[in-house]
Amino acid sequence: MSDNNPAAAPNPTLQTLPGDEVRQIMWRFADRYDLAMMIQSSRAVARGPVARAVADGQRNTHDWTPSKNELLKAFDESGITAAFMDPAEGGFIEGPKNLALALIAFELSWVDAGSATASLAGNLGLSPIHERGTPEQRSYYMSKAVPAKPGEDRVPWRYAFALTEPLPFVGVETGMLCGKVRVAEWKDGQEPILQVDKRGRFITNMGYANVVTAAVESDDPRIKTSCMVILEETDPGVFDRGTATKKLVHQLSSTCDPVFNLRVPASRIIGGYTIKDGVILPRYSHGEIIEAVFRRTRVTVALMTTAKLLSAIEPVIRYQRTRFRGGQGAPGSPRYDLGLQQKEDSLHRLIDIWACGEASASLGFEAARLFDRLDPLEKVKDRVLEDRKLTGRAALKELSRKEQEALELVTLLGRRAEQRDAARVAQLESDPLVQYALLDSLANVLCPACKLWNTGYGATMMREAVSLMGGYGITEDCPGFLGQKWMDAQLEATYEGPEAVQRLQLSITMGKELFLAQYQQWIQELRRMAGDKPGSGACTLATAMEMWYWTFCHLQTATDAEGARLYHKTRQGVTFALADALCWLLAARQFILDVQELEARGPSNPNLSEALPGLLAFYTDLCHVQSVRTAGEVGRVCAELVFGYNRHPAWDEAGRHTCYQAEELDALEGLIPGIAASARAASDVAETGEAHPAKAGPCAKFQGFEAFLRLRVKLDSCLTGGRLAKDRAADALTRVMIPEALDYPA
Repeated sequence: MSDNNPAAAPNPTLQTLPGDEVRQIMWRFADRYDLAMMIQSSRAVARGPVARAVADGQRNTHDWTPSKNELLKAFDESGITAAFMDPAEGGFIEGPKNLALALIAFELSWVDAGSATASLAGNLGLSPIHERGTPEQRSYYMSKAVPAKPGEDRVPWRYAFALTEPLPFVGVETGMLCGKVRVAEWKDGQEPILQVDKRGRFITNMGYANVVTAAVESDDPRIKTSCMVILEETDPGVFDRGTATKKLVHQLSSTCDPVFNLRVPASRIIGGYTIKDGVILPRYSHGEIIEAVFRRTRVTVALMTTAKLLSAIEPVIRYQRTRFRGGQGAPGSPRYDLGLQQKEDSLHRLIDIWACGEASASLGFEAARLFDRLDPLEKVKDRVLEDRKLTGRAALKELSRKEQEALELVTLLGRRAEQRDAARVAQLESDPLVQYALLDSLANVLCPACKLWNTGYGATMMREAVSLMGGYGITEDCPGFLGQKWMDAQLEATYEGPEAVQRLQLSITMGKELFLAQYQQWIQELRRMAGDKPGSGACTLATAMEMWYWTFCHLQTATDAEGARLYHKTRQGVTFALADALCWLLAARQFILDVQELEARGPSNPNLSEALPGLLAFYTDLCHVQSVRTAGEVGRVCAELVFGYNRHPAWDEAGRHTCYQAEELDALEGLIPGIAASARAASDVAETGEAHPAKAGPCAKFQGFEAFLRLRVKLDSCLTGGRLAKDRAADALTRVMIPEALDYPA
């Protein structure tokens, strides 16, 4: 309260931890009653059967036990199993389901990510059929996965996905297949019978799967290319689930190393096939199928780690406040009420964890929503190309033309309204292929970005959360299961391709002209936002984004000290580092946009009217904190890349030539007063009779980098106020109310 005006209202502060109504607005599903109900049922499973299984020690065994198997029944009864299917197949959610599945994964992972993996792995096993299967394959196998309805006498089929995973390449190379397929029997006028040999490694759900979608390559001249096939446990031959993998993590999911040697009809080839000149031609190679699958499913895995971070906030606050109770300090004293929260360090570190969790959630759920918009457009694209009989190079040429039209649309929308060709804008916006090109360019960046940043940096911040619990953090009964969550995060960083795979994809897609055009518009949007809310971190982030773009453009033509090109697929020290920096920017930007959405739509929710000012003040400070942290990371990476590949000058002939000689300085002193003292302060002066100053070499020069240096100085000055925002957010942590106990067992 103001000292000068005792009647002045206190500054708004965070009252309680954000609830569902806040999340529904920020993550853009406040109008989806079906998703709200699905979240409640998923949460009941997570904080009931799943939490009890963890508390009862079910994570301490590698085997698939009867207690773990009960979780599958809970998934069926709650609707989690059927959420992946369309209503015609027995599901209950109409339309694309990327956001729905992401929310389920988030809720389950709030308690235990192994349970989320068990749920998602079934969807992953179905995904090749869902994305590229024939209509007959989709109808048959999707409906088999749905739990039985009242009166039905059947059990749902369980699915697993067997990609590559051979030793010694486990989780590394998706192009190297250990599975083989050949023709076992082909009678005239009858369907070919295939022989499939496949050894899997680290295959989830294999302890109970009835059906496996397996990637194989041709081992027969009568079969062209690789493909994916559907294997059933009742097929003739060997369907060996293998031994349980001795995991340290995700023990509430079943993981085995299976062996298959089966005879199946050729109709099991996913997507179907044709026959030409006595050769079976699968419609899709295994690579084409997994590209369609992984670009979506990586997002849900990214949000599994995000849930861990946000679920850690309440247990850490409780631990900090109660740390000294039972010892010295009576109720009502700061030591009793605040405990460790009397100390700034513990508060600041928790703010960093919270800001990271919010930014990663914003990025992940935006990617999920993006795929919900993209999926129907992708189907339209496929239908248009098929109707026009465009395949191969002709199809690529048409899509390239649409990308140019999309680029034109971005350019037009970047102009003032009075300067646009309104008719042309309307024409382009109504073209579904143009819209597809726009969204596809973003999806190709956001998907690997959220998978890389959420799980990679998220695992690092999860370690911070565990450390804030002291020794309690690495005990089995740690509130919130934080120790187990930290370990689980290490595996999530390698799921569906390790970090190098995501960085490689980003290094290609982030350089596309259409993405960069939209990226430049984002900078301008942030500048405008900063004018309205200067304390939101938007200005800081815009400058960091500008520095990243300058660095990216510079590296396209820059060379190292040996004259070798810097931005090249083999220079991963360049491309991967720049990809990492971009992830920070994307996450911080989306966090700001989500808080802006809360500010715009929050007042219309009467249940938030009292708490909204404090929520917005706190979230604005969190955005500022995350933007400052992002700017620091981006500035460091960009400076290293811009200057780090130049050879440092040494005390050789060339290096000494750049230095002033003592007699030269004395001669110039009369013309430029003070130059002798300032140059000697820089230690780049060769004094008479001395070899050189006592240091490694002359100072590096910056000719040609003036624009970058101006940006760097501007970025540093944009950090103004960031630590004050962290102080305010930290103070809010000492005041926020939390429940008396966690709503799931310790």
